[in-house]
Parts: sequence; structure tokens; C-alpha cells
Amino acid sequence: MACRTACQTIQRRLASSAAVVRPSPAEVRCHRSAVFTREQARQRALYPRTEKIEVALQGAGLQGTLLIMNKGVSTPHSCARHLTEWHVTSSALALVDGEPWPLHQPLTKSCSLSLLSFKDKEPLLVNQAYWRSCAALLGQVLQDAFKDDYTVELLRIPEVPVTSGAFCCDVVLDSQLDAWNPSEESLRSLTRGAQLLIHRDLPWEPLEVVPPVALEVFSHSRIKQEEVEEKARQSHKGTVMLYRCGDHVLLSGGPLVARTGLCCQYEVTAMHRLGESVWGLNRRAQGLSLPFMLEAHHTVWRKLRNRAAKQVTLPIDSTDALPDTLTPPHAPWQTPPPAPQQ
Repeated sequence: MACRTACQTIQRRLASSAAVVRPSPAEVRCHRSAVFTREQARQRALYPRTEKIEVALQGAGLQGTLLIMNKGVSTPHSCARHLTEWHVTSSALALVDGEPWPLHQPLTKSCSLSLLSFKDKEPLLVNQAYWRSCAALLGQVLQDAFKDDYTVELLRIPEVPVTSGAFCCDVVLDSQLDAWNPSEESLRSLTRGAQLLIHRDLPWEPLEVVPPVALEVFSHSRIKQEEVEEKARQSHKGTVMLYRCGDHVLLSGGPLVARTGLCCQYEVTAMHRLGESVWGLNRRAQGLSLPFMLEAHHTVWRKLRNRAAKQVTLPIDSTDALPDTLTPPHAPWQTPPPAPQQ
């Protein structure tokens, strides 16, 4: 009996230790990026020999232009490089046979191609992709901003129109931070993190995968696994679209623009409490951005920024907000904001 009790005690301790040990954020990012790289290499290996496709370009000054490209290898960005420097730097998204297409996604058949920029007469698709990309960038910054002692779980990126005034990224922070409210200095720290990624001009690499691959990518996040399953059910092909920016892999409900360098003015404006969910305290981080081709004067920017700080409300949002009178704990930033006045 005493032996059995001792064994049970040891097993409980081992189980408790295993529950406490969890991979660090850096290890999670490395795992996700490694699975992404492996699947990307597998898909590229499906085209072992060079096959040619014809790409008929559409758009002002390009009518009648025909490019001979490599099937499964060449992308709309590759096509842009056969044109002018303006097409390379200004193109944000593509239309392939009339369908929105990420600039870095390989072409798999002969097709018509239109390169889209922010200066187009009908920029709706580009603006939507840009807003979505800015929110994805904010999510990446949030996951990198906190110390490894704190978990950061990204929820699905809300699809909000540009006319809402702010892009959004919903997030659940570690329960240790439930009482924490970000100061202006904390928001500026997030803004600096985003500007560093913008300066690096990183591409958003797209990869269409089947659900088992996506589930392996997000094996450390039950939230993302449920989102994978839902997106796969909604897709007519039963697949989901992943994007990688640096070593950060994310799910997206629509195409993203070509690269982070297309952003110019960018600011994180607010973080609002949405209320409790099964995952914890939901928060909505918000921001404002304009692409490099559409910069605003600082007086106009200030007005837009004030608007972007107001909470964006969606029909599915919870109205059960937590009180704002709690004392925040020691903030997890590398340079903590000042303590509140007593």
C-alpha cells in the first residue's frame, strides 16, 4: 500500500511538472515556420521539370503583352519583374483570371494577369487586402512584444471595412495580465515594433494547405486549430491559406498584400477590453496605417488617429466588459511603462 501511494505521488508530480513545462514563444514560432517550409518544399517538388505557361497581362499599357513563365514556380511578382521597376515596387495584389491572387503565390496554369496597386481607379480589393495585412502585422507584433513568461493567443482577425477607421486584431493575453491596461508608452512600443517589421520589407509568403498540415502548424494552439477546422469547412476546396512573414505563420481569411514595406504611416492606437470568453479575457488591439503611395499630412493623420482609437464594434462582440478600475500588475514590456499614481 505504501509503495502504491508513493508511486501515485510521483506520477502526480511528474504530471504536474509536464503541465507546467510548455514551449517558449520562440520554439512555437520555429515549429510553425519549419512545418511551413517543409510543406512549401513538398509542393514545389510536385513540379520536378520545367513546364511553360502563357501569362496574358491586362492593364493600362500592357494589353497584348504575353509572358512565357514557369508552371508552379513563377508568381505574379516574377511577372512584374519582367516589366518595370514601378510595377515591382507598386504592385500589392494580383488578379488571376479575375480572381484575387497573392503576389507571391505560384501560377499553375496559363492565365490572364492584372497587377493591382493603390492608385487604381477601383482599389477596393487592394484596400481590403491592405487592411487585413496591417491587422496581421499587428498580431505579429503582439506575439513578439511580451516576455516569454506570458502567453499570447491570437484570435481570428476581424474582417472590418476600411471605412471603420481602424484595423483590428483580437487577442487573449496571459491571465496574469488580466488587470493590465496598456499605457500610451506601451502603445508606442507596439508601434515601434511594427515599424521595424515595415523597415525590413518582409514578404507575406502564401501557402495553401490541407487541414492536417495546418493543424500540425498550430498544434500548440487549440484556438487556431478550431479556426482551421472552420475555415476548411467554409472553403469549397476544403483547404486553408497560411501566410508567413519572417518566422511568423498566420491564418488569413483573404489575400494579403505583397510585403510589409508597402506600409508607410503606421500606428497602434488602442487596446480595448471585449469581455470574457472560454479562452479568457478578449481584447481588441486597433491601429491605423496608410500605404507609402498615400501619405497624409500630420494634421490629417492626427484626426484619423483619434478616430482609430475609438473601439470598433462588430455584431458578434460581447458586451460584458470588465471594469477599468483594477490595478495593473508589473507590465511585461522590456521597458515597463510608469507605475500608476497612487
